[in-house]
Amino acid sequence: MATRILLAPLLVAAVAMSSTAGASGPPVTPDHDPFYTYTGSIPLKQIPPGTVLKQRSVKLALGGRSTPVNAQQLLYRTTGQLGQPTVTVTTVIKPTSGPLKPHIVEYLSFYDGLGAQCDPSYTLAGGSETDSATQQQAEEEGMLINWYLSMGWIVTVPDFEGTRLAWMAGKESGYGALDGIRATESYLNVGPATKVALSGYSGGALAADWASELAPAYAPTLNIVGVAEGGIPVHHAHAFNYINGDKVNSSTMPGWLLGLARAYHLDLTPYLSAYGAQLVNAESTQCITSVFGDYPGLTYQKLMKPQYQDLFKVPVFVRIFNDQIMGSAPGHPTAPLFMGVGNSDGTGDGVMRADDVEALAYQYCHQGVKVKFQEYRRANHQVAAALFEPQTGPFLRDRFAGLPFRDNCASIGPGNSIAPLPPPSY
Repeated sequence: MATRILLAPLLVAAVAMSSTAGASGPPVTPDHDPFYTYTGSIPLKQIPPGTVLKQRSVKLALGGRSTPVNAQQLLYRTTGQLGQPTVTVTTVIKPTSGPLKPHIVEYLSFYDGLGAQCDPSYTLAGGSETDSATQQQAEEEGMLINWYLSMGWIVTVPDFEGTRLAWMAGKESGYGALDGIRATESYLNVGPATKVALSGYSGGALAADWASELAPAYAPTLNIVGVAEGGIPVHHAHAFNYINGDKVNSSTMPGWLLGLARAYHLDLTPYLSAYGAQLVNAESTQCITSVFGDYPGLTYQKLMKPQYQDLFKVPVFVRIFNDQIMGSAPGHPTAPLFMGVGNSDGTGDGVMRADDVEALAYQYCHQGVKVKFQEYRRANHQVAAALFEPQTGPFLRDRFAGLPFRDNCASIGPGNSIAPLPPPSY
């Protein structure tokens, strides 16, 4: 995979690797691990977001390989898509060599999980991957985390989808990311002046962008100095239409619908065709990287009963898809943004529309946000990741150093309309 090729020369041995798995075997999956459940006597709704509820030490695994290094896992209080109090876990990793810098990088994994075995906290604690695609992802992300550690930064990696694995739910992912930072700062006993940066690609970019939008109102004391986000899912309805019928990427649609349904506590049963119900059930415990191409040419019309096949005129789905449009939260990001996206076919990277990302960058610029937007020509979603990820280190390094940020807002075009879907007329 190109990501490994480009990152490998940049890695420093910040974490000593071992080629053998731990003698005790893989940990219990989060859905069977009591650590992931809050059992305190104080009602969760009375506990401030970002509060550490439990903590434990685990042996760190990176890229599916065990290490002798301890990491700390924190169960913390956060907020769900509908504003309800929830919990999730972040994994805090400190460098073991070189000078430690009092900076925090929140790495937002593209774990895209519908099953508990996909959680970063599970794989970082030595949980085994279920297939070669997920193993390859773990290797790539492990090298990137190692790279950040080699720069002397503390890395925190939250399970931002929450314990219900609400994949692609924007606000829930953003809240989970922000509260993961607050929990990490509490564990480290550092103040809100600590410089923090976020980095995420694809599903991780969903969390990164929503965190940047929600932070001014939800977590205004955090000192976020920069956000790197690539392969950004700006407008879910546009993405659905873009991948509809695709030979490879259309296979994500059943899981995409399920992740959103979990976030909104929506029962999909009344809307799904028999075939749709079969595919949603098949993907309900999968890591999405493992399903690409499983159903070539799938359309969302095949997933729905006849009366619901015009998905973007069904009131409940219109409301949910509109609620996911980036740039729709009150206010706007305050930290500098590095936004990247591939464009392999003149429209997008095969998953995300490049003109939607450009439109969001253009909107942010006109709100006074400093943005560097980069489109990777002739690069699909995977290749663009390999081009984007190595650029995040220098971007974050300069933000931590307080160097001037040169945006390119003057050259960013208006892109595509990212207006909400019109309300149904019936």
